[in-house]
Amino acid sequence: MSKRTRRTAPAAGAARPTVTVCRGCCCGTPEVPGLDHTAQLRDLRQAVGGAATVRVTDCLDACERANVIVVQPSAEGRRAGGRPVWLGLVNDPDATTDITTWIKDGGPGITDPPGILDLYAFRPSRRVQAELHDE
Repeated sequence: MSKRTRRTAPAAGAARPTVTVCRGCCCGTPEVPGLDHTAQLRDLRQAVGGAATVRVTDCLDACERANVIVVQPSAEGRRAGGRPVWLGLVNDPDATTDITTWIKDGGPGITDPPGILDLYAFRPSRRVQAELHDE
């Protein structure tokens, strides 16, 4: 993992959830047709407001699931057992709305995600998880 990635990774004690949006390699490119990637990111940021930190990162190495969004719990959510949730194929505005609703309700560890998000959830390799969640 690069030094830059380590510096920008959220601390384990983040006061609010962190939403990491992949915008490298395949995510956020014409490789995923029919989606306005700029609008998706703008809408996500506006919808969560101050309820979460939204950050953009380069390739999360889950290209077969573009567009990828990772929702990391707040410190309170982590204490309650919440763990990062990886969501792939987030290529529909309704999916983005479901994600923002869940985050505004507290996110991982605080409240269960809408059932529809089960269709998007996946587990990346341990190597990929470690790169994003290196603390």
